[in-house]
Amino acid sequence: MLAVTVTDTFPPAQDATAATPADVDRALARSAAAGDTGAFEALYRRHAPRVHGVVSRLVGYDRARAEDLAQETFVRAWQALPAYRFESAFSTWLHRLAVNTALMDLRARRSRVQADGDEALEFVGGPDSAGHGTALGLDLERAVATLPPRARAVLVLYDVEGWKHEEIAEALGMAVGSSKAQLHRARSLLRERLEAHA
Repeated sequence: MLAVTVTDTFPPAQDATAATPADVDRALARSAAAGDTGAFEALYRRHAPRVHGVVSRLVGYDRARAEDLAQETFVRAWQALPAYRFESAFSTWLHRLAVNTALMDLRARRSRVQADGDEALEFVGGPDSAGHGTALGLDLERAVATLPPRARAVLVLYDVEGWKHEEIAEALGMAVGSSKAQLHRARSLLRERLEAHA
């Protein structure tokens, strides 16, 4: 069924086996936008790991939250697909939707938990069961999780996902200079927190 959907989308002169991943995504997205749930399931299988990965990093590696937000991203994608204009690659559109979903969650949680502000630091670099410091990787993940949401988002998108500041600024609705400033802030905070618990 997937092969029929993909091959029906390309003109007969073009070899469907030479289709790029972006071409396959576009064909599946067009079918899904028309209501084909099988095409949407194929898009889900193709993109769920990447969506889950970026959401997980943005929410500080909280597994349950990341799973919920990844699912919410795909629900929103299904709802928004009929309005998708195919001006950018489907993977880019979906990735930005995932980032925005995670950022909205972070903003909502931050407004609910404005109480102390230091709560998030309690677990950074804590000793393990033998009384030794935790591994650097775990410390790094925990330290990233404590960064302010926008600073964390810029750090993850720039340093982990490889986005350019122009792309980050567009996705997060900020100026390019603000993206650079948030990256500098995130790196400084991260360095301080890791040094404090070394």
